[in-house]
Amino acid sequence: MGLMDKMKAQAEVGLAKAQEAAKTGQAKLDATTAKHRADGLLHDLGAAVWADHAGRGTAQTTADAERIVGELKTYEAEYGPLTP
Repeated sequence: MGLMDKMKAQAEVGLAKAQEAAKTGQAKLDATTAKHRADGLLHDLGAAVWADHAGRGTAQTTADAERIVGELKTYEAEYGPLTP
């Protein structure tokens, strides 16, 4: 095997490792972004429940809470259960 063949083989191995690292990094970024979104949904759900509990809830508040619960169920189906 010539020097150029060895260099080409090493470059291909390095490229494969770099691509795998990029995929792993992207997956972690996607999971972090989804977790941040879920945290925001939980905050909004808490605000809706609080408004309802304090007697300031409206039909829109109830609709928002139901929508948020649906979005959180979708999150859990994709990423697993939410943890405190």
